[in-house]
Amino acid sequence: MKTDKDAIDMRGVTVNKFAEEAPSAGMTKNGYFYQEMEQREKEEPEDGSEEREEGQDSPIPSGDDIHLYANQIHPGGTDSDVHGCVLLNTSRRYVKLMNFEEEVRAHRDLDGFLERASILLHEDEASLDDVLKTMLRHVSQDPHTAEPACNFEEIMSSLFTDAGSQEVNDRSQSFLFYDNVHLLSETLQCVTATATGVQYQQSWLCILCNVKSLQRRHVCISRLERPQNWGENCAEVRYVILILSPLKMKSTKTAMELGRTFATMFSDISFRQKLLETKTQQEFKEALVIQRYHLTSAKHKPVSTEEEGTDPHSHKPLKSADRMFSLSLLCADICCRDFFRVGRGIYEDLCRRLPLYASDFTDGIVGSNKALGKYMTTAIFLYIAVLLPAIAFGSLNDETTRGEIDVQKTIIGQSIGGIIYSLCAGSPLVVPLTTAPIAIFIGVIRGICDDYDLDFAAFYACIGLWNSLFLILGGVFNLSLLVKLFKRSIEEVIALFISIAFVVDAVKGTVKIFLKYYHPPTLANGSMAELQRSMNGGVIEGVNITGAGLVTLPESFILCTRARPLLCLLLMLGTLWLGYTLYEFKRSPFLHYKIREILSDCALPISVLIFSFIGSYVFNDIGLPVFDFDDERKLFRVAPFEKLSGASVLSAMGLGFLLALLIFIDQNIVVSLTNAPENRLIKGTAYHWDLTLSGIVNILMSVLGLPWMHAAFPHSTLHVRQLAFVEERVEGGHLYETIVSVKETRVTSLAANILIGVSVFLLPVPLQWIPKPVLYGLFLYIALTSIDGNQMCDRMALLLKEQTSYPPTHYIRKVPQRKIHYFTFLQMVQLLFLCAFGMYPLPYMKMIFPLLMIILIPIRNCLLPRIIEARYLDIMDAQHM
Repeated sequence: MKTDKDAIDMRGVTVNKFAEEAPSAGMTKNGYFYQEMEQREKEEPEDGSEEREEGQDSPIPSGDDIHLYANQIHPGGTDSDVHGCVLLNTSRRYVKLMNFEEEVRAHRDLDGFLERASILLHEDEASLDDVLKTMLRHVSQDPHTAEPACNFEEIMSSLFTDAGSQEVNDRSQSFLFYDNVHLLSETLQCVTATATGVQYQQSWLCILCNVKSLQRRHVCISRLERPQNWGENCAEVRYVILILSPLKMKSTKTAMELGRTFATMFSDISFRQKLLETKTQQEFKEALVIQRYHLTSAKHKPVSTEEEGTDPHSHKPLKSADRMFSLSLLCADICCRDFFRVGRGIYEDLCRRLPLYASDFTDGIVGSNKALGKYMTTAIFLYIAVLLPAIAFGSLNDETTRGEIDVQKTIIGQSIGGIIYSLCAGSPLVVPLTTAPIAIFIGVIRGICDDYDLDFAAFYACIGLWNSLFLILGGVFNLSLLVKLFKRSIEEVIALFISIAFVVDAVKGTVKIFLKYYHPPTLANGSMAELQRSMNGGVIEGVNITGAGLVTLPESFILCTRARPLLCLLLMLGTLWLGYTLYEFKRSPFLHYKIREILSDCALPISVLIFSFIGSYVFNDIGLPVFDFDDERKLFRVAPFEKLSGASVLSAMGLGFLLALLIFIDQNIVVSLTNAPENRLIKGTAYHWDLTLSGIVNILMSVLGLPWMHAAFPHSTLHVRQLAFVEERVEGGHLYETIVSVKETRVTSLAANILIGVSVFLLPVPLQWIPKPVLYGLFLYIALTSIDGNQMCDRMALLLKEQTSYPPTHYIRKVPQRKIHYFTFLQMVQLLFLCAFGMYPLPYMKMIFPLLMIILIPIRNCLLPRIIEARYLDIMDAQHM
């Protein structure tokens, strides 16, 4: 930005430089604007010597005073590209205009300005330098905005850059420098794209400055007595907005954000005309308040009366009589319209997915866009990520059921159920698995059978059949529509609880090892009797008596147990460290990007294999705990239902209902998280059919005495991430990963479950070479990687960060900070509530755990809106980042 005292015309100086750095037409809705720039750049002489009339509307930004793009604003504050109105800033990047309807910071910025208004209404200075000096002097003399440690002369100098300007001479390829040219360091202007080019709003100028010595932000608005000509694209300036801000501020409080607020208001030509008619500062303030009201009031679209479908993933709000989230009215409204459309949900799911069934096998294998390498690494990852938990939970079932359900049955059941699910499911990326709550439930059933002298196999099968019946009825009567009641915050609480459960299982297993082995060296089994016989016989081989009278025993007599728990701890932490390091290796600059991607995809298998080798071979002299295996047990046995009485069958119905409730919640939440909009899955969902299929699979599991299974978290979301193509972006100094596309295939899950079935022939060796600490390290890895992208964890981290480190997420911009922390605290209370009951040592308490998860629905939909405004809750529950 040149001042009016500059005698040399510098108008075409930075045209080519800016045009080279301008984004392409496809990067924004204002594609015409960029195409126009590129076309004019080609047509314009490169030497920049062509004369133009001062103040002429140029289609090409010139000088360092223009650059930041945003979409057009209209009443209501939403984005539009109808007229192509944008802001330009020196940073040569685009941002959106301030949305007064959604971004709470816009109102706080204006309130802060109105409270300590710095307004100059009749400024008669003609020079930009003089105007800025007057504005700075006014700010410095204001008792409400005193800055004792700030030198306003330094601020004046920092408003301009002394880098000078340069002109390219095509013939000599030399640069001509002009040392006396002053350019404003950072400004905001508004331009409008038209059919003939780009027109600048030349009647106002917003100047930004970040000053390290400032303690708080300052805004000063000056209305000039007469329009001033300050160079090209600023030929008739009437308003100057000066924004001063400390250098280190929260991302929503920077000079740029504050400038967006006032630039958005001044971009309205009718508003600027009203400001010209004001006589006093009070009238000026009132005009600002009225303009804020116009920007905030939204144009509400008429609500469509189109009948809702039966897809719970449509994210349409459930109908209610009012906005007070009346849960009873919500459920009653849906029951009348949707729950009695018997089989309609399954029919629509099949109609949605069957036409794409063949592509689930051919995508990435046939055609030009092949992804065989990603399929191989994903299948290997899924094989390890599913097999090892199956071994761990099978070992737990073996202990609690005393061999009725062991590791071998768990692996067989996982393979059979996984193959059926991968072939028939409507959401093939969802991974079915027997989980920790299921293993705990099985242990409780074993205890009930012991207390009441019931046959475990028959009672287990009867509970499973009742459970399958309830699940199938839930699919037939479209009960998955209730997933709409599970907001994102509820899903995140339950997902984080599952991750914590993995951590607790790993810690419990490690603590048991320490309690059993971590004590002073002891004699091995039989060593005492052998020692006594040797002493009685008078012959003690290998026993030495030291000078102090102490007896040194041979190594065969001593079992040194302290090394065992320490090695287990190192193996567990090492598996976690290596796996997560390789998982994050894709973000490093080392090696080729394809190699980095392969290492990241194979992080878990590599880590498990390496530390299993270390534990079982390198330290083979130290006995490590492994799972038990008995190959003499009968693999399949049909349940003897004749051993059950009528009362036992009825009691099994109650337990089956609780189990069905647990599977219903987990199944639908996992499918919802897998099909979240940020994952960009395009083939559709099948909630009702998947729930029915889960019931059908568990019929087979129950009759054959195999462990039940359902959609598992976080394996399903990790499966999506393995098949995703991701690009990284940097916003406000924070690195974000955005999923571009996902290969929706059945091949990886099918291959992994076939390999799991083949793994039965690897029992006991070499699968017993995988020590239990490596399994615990796997649990920690799964828990750690699953919290990536969990918005609740991100908001919990805000409690430990300074405000300047807050990321520029949508809820930071649109929700007051205090409300964010209130909401996070309430979510943490819900999480502690689940952990307290879900991990309580009393087994029967865990059986009512599904009912506790149901309680989260009325808490979110009825209680929280009375504490935090519903519109803020909806923003924090939004699916986009």
